This record gives sequence, C-alpha cells and structure tokens, in this order.
Amino acid sequence: MTIVDLLTQNAIQYPHETALVELNPQFEPSSRITWKEYSLTQPTVGEPFRREITWLDFEQRANRFANLLLTRGCRRGDKIAILLMNSIEWLPIYFGILKAGAVAVPLNYRYTADEIKFCLTKADCSMLVFGPEFIGRLEDICGELTAVKHMFYVGEDCPSFADSYEDMIPYCSSRAPHIPLTEEDYAAIYFSSGTTGFPKAILHAHRSLIHAARTEQNHHGQTHEDVFLCIPPLYHTGAKMHWFGSLMVGGKAVLLKGARPDWIVRAASDEHCSIVWLLVPWAQDILDAIDRGEIHLSDYELDAWRLMHIGAQPVPPSLINRWLKVFPHHKYDTNYGLSESIGPGCVHLGVDNVHKVGAIGKAGFGWTVRIADENGRPAPRGEVGELCVKGPGVMLCYYKDEKATEEVLKGDWLFTGDMAMEDEDGFIYLVDRKKDVIITGGENLYPVQIEDFIRAHDAVKDVAVIGLPDARLGEIAAAIIEVKPDKTLTEEEVNAFCTRLPRYKRPRAIIFADIPRNPTGKIEKPKLREIYCAGGLVATQINN
Repeated sequence: MTIVDLLTQNAIQYPHETALVELNPQFEPSSRITWKEYSLTQPTVGEPFRREITWLDFEQRANRFANLLLTRGCRRGDKIAILLMNSIEWLPIYFGILKAGAVAVPLNYRYTADEIKFCLTKADCSMLVFGPEFIGRLEDICGELTAVKHMFYVGEDCPSFADSYEDMIPYCSSRAPHIPLTEEDYAAIYFSSGTTGFPKAILHAHRSLIHAARTEQNHHGQTHEDVFLCIPPLYHTGAKMHWFGSLMVGGKAVLLKGARPDWIVRAASDEHCSIVWLLVPWAQDILDAIDRGEIHLSDYELDAWRLMHIGAQPVPPSLINRWLKVFPHHKYDTNYGLSESIGPGCVHLGVDNVHKVGAIGKAGFGWTVRIADENGRPAPRGEVGELCVKGPGVMLCYYKDEKATEEVLKGDWLFTGDMAMEDEDGFIYLVDRKKDVIITGGENLYPVQIEDFIRAHDAVKDVAVIGLPDARLGEIAAAIIEVKPDKTLTEEEVNAFCTRLPRYKRPRAIIFADIPRNPTGKIEKPKLREIYCAGGLVATQINN
C-alpha cells in the first residue's frame, strides 16, 4: 500500500464528507457568526475566507493534475516542484504528482530566487507549480531554468512564462491514471532547513510516507471524528506527516492561513477541532494573549479540543506546565523527528507521560533508537551522545551527494547530529545540536539547557544561546533574549536569575533582541552568529 491508496479509499468510503477546509482570517467577516456559517450564508467573490472540499473532490483534483502532468510528457520518476503557500490546492497537487508516478519536491516559500534556482537544479526538476507570491522571484531566474520544461501557475492573472493551472484542470480527466506504485518507488525530495548554507536534497521512497501515516495514527489515536488544525507550512515534513494521521482515518483537516493567537483559538472553536499541532512561539503567544486579557476562553467552544502537541524544536517544560494549568483537560504530546526521518515520530513522548515533560520520549512506532558515543558505540545511560534512529522512514540518501550521505547513514542507522541522553526510565532528553555545543574553558555547554532555564523567567518571550569567540576561554555563552511586549527586563535581573545555574553554565553576555525563527519554529542560530560574531558583540559582560 502507498499513501495515494489511502486517498482513494477515503474517496470511496466518505465521498461527500469534508476532507479539507481552508481558512483565510484576513478576510474575517464583520459580524460575529461562526466562520462556517459565514461561508455558507455569504459567499463572496474575491474574498476566499473559507473554502472546503470533500474526499471525492480531493481525489478527483489529484487525478486531474496527474493526467495534466502526463499530457505534458511526465514520466515515472520525474521531479515536480511545488512552490505554494498553504492552500486548499496544495495537497491535491502533491497527490497528483504521486499519482503520476513522479517525485514531489516541495520548496520553502521563504527561498530567495537563487535558492529556488539551486533547489530546482539540485533535484533535477522538470516541472514547477507555483503561486502568485513567487512571480517576481521566478521572473528573475526563469531564463536560467533550462531544465524546467513546464511551469504551472495557481491563481489569477497568469504570467506569460507559465501555463494556467486553473484554465487547464477542468479539461483533464478525473479518472485515476493506471500507474502502479510500490512502497519502494521514489516519492518525494524534501530539502533540509538550510540553516548551514544551501539545503540538502533528501530523497524518500513511498514506504517512508506510508510509515509516517501509520506512526502518526498510532501515536495520537485519530478517529474518523477527529478534526486536525494544521497551521505550519505544508512544504515541511512536520505538518504534512501529522496530517497523514487524519488521512489514515478519513478525518477532516483545517488549514489555517495565519498564526495569530485569536485566529488559532477561534478556528479550534468554530471548526470543533480536536487535535492542534503548535510550534513553541505560537503556544507562548496564546498563553500570553490569555494572560493579557486579549483572549477570553469563555467566548469560545473548545470542548472538542483534546490534544495539543508540539514538535520541530526543543520544548521548554515551563511552557507545558503553564499550558496545562490553563487547559487542564488537554492531553499533551511531543514528537521528535527530522526531514531525513520523514519528519516527526521517530521519537515520541506519548500522551500518558506528561510526568516526563522535558523529554522527547522513547522510540516511536516502528522505530529503534540509540545514543552513540564519539566512536559510534552505544553510550551508557545518563551520558550525552549522538541520537541515532533506525526504521522504515529513514531517507534513501541525500540526492546527488554521496559524501554527505555517508556522513549520516551508517548501515541502517541515521546519525541525526542531535546530542541527547537517556534517563534511568529509558526516556530520551534532547541536549542540543552537535554543531551548537559551546566549548568554554574545556567545558561542554549545551545551549538548550541554558535556554530552558532562562525561558522560565516570566518576562522572557524567547531566548537563544550561542557561543561567541573569546581569546581566553575559546568561546563564551551569550544569551540573546526577546522580552515580552508588556514586560521589562534588565541585564542585572537576568544576572541575578542565572545565579541558580552552575557557575560555568551562566551566560557571560546578555543581548536584548528579537529571536529569528524559520517557518517551522526553529531558532536560526547561524543568523545570530553572523550578526554577533562577524558584526562584533554589543553586550554586557557579566562578571561571574
């Protein structure tokens, strides 16, 4: 079975039930009715506030795009890139590529023109699907994309260098093309986050996708009645693989275009969402808005919301403890993963292990994990080593990069580059990225541990700890702190707060500034190093 078979099954079993809802809150109606009532009673042209499609619509749209690709000469194994913002078209296009026997190549919507060109070339893409937000960037490079034979534009006012998806799709057959697929066929190329230079192309087979679906449904027990609220970008493995749990059971999903706290809470209320996946900043923003009185929970119907889970980055225990005080009936979970292991789920906390908040958990469904020492051998419990994972979701390779592949794939094991330790109960705690470890005066500092401590201060919205060059110690730890908008914080107060840390772990420099994060919520530490290492440190040295 492959992931496209699940879509076909849902179209047969639940043809007229809602599969996907798109919410675009920037076109919010002025009257205080539910968003669903608005879309049913006041349809307007030019204001795509709420759209929905059934499972049969989904299947037929995917089939139409598959057949369109085939009419343009698409062959099994061809690489088709997707450069779209989240929308109701995104997933049917993705599945259409798979149904055509081709390889889907989702691209980060923040890529510059040069990065788009690099990725299209690296992945050998012969076709591209894109939206209006990217016209300018593609105009700059379209003359250089000689290998890209066809471009399909999704939206109004199609540019001259592309073909209109909207105009052609209605004339394509809605019947599925007869292209047999197996779990061993190539399915997708995902690009790494690119925080260390140009991203790597990560090749996955269909077995990775179907295993991600099985893993997600096993971890969170989705039923047909569950409604999943999806906010993160679909180009990333995280959002899509969590949605695969809904695909397994034919459950409805809501694509929310925007992450404002009131939008998230209202979407959960109006659409009766039961599962919401958040990033750390969004969860913090919701709690802060509640604290400031900007969100009154009594205004919403949130009884259906049963699970809040977070992934994509280390989760501060203080945040979850705070969340469960506000939402005591919620189950909480966290999933660890990376694009090389088809996203979340290779390590999994589990909804019944809230007493282990701070851990990323144990091996996920169908996965094996171990902590390796510097020689690649299993490290004793309690000692820090590199987290390694093994399972059906491990990538095939870094596409066209044999050297990089050999560095992380050793036999069946994927060496993640994340430093971790295992406690006496077998729960794994993420310590830090291997490349982010700070060595100061011969001592190893793990920034995540310091960040978790500082983030517990009620005036701190976000924090990142990086190493800065130091003539005497080699490196020192610097804490970049983003203060909550309604709070104040001084260097002296941070210094006093940090006296509870062991002396060698205390940051020696404090910088008050915004924390840059990528679309999946990860702190962009290379960007911070570029600013503060190359540009010179403007900070107060703390006398320890």
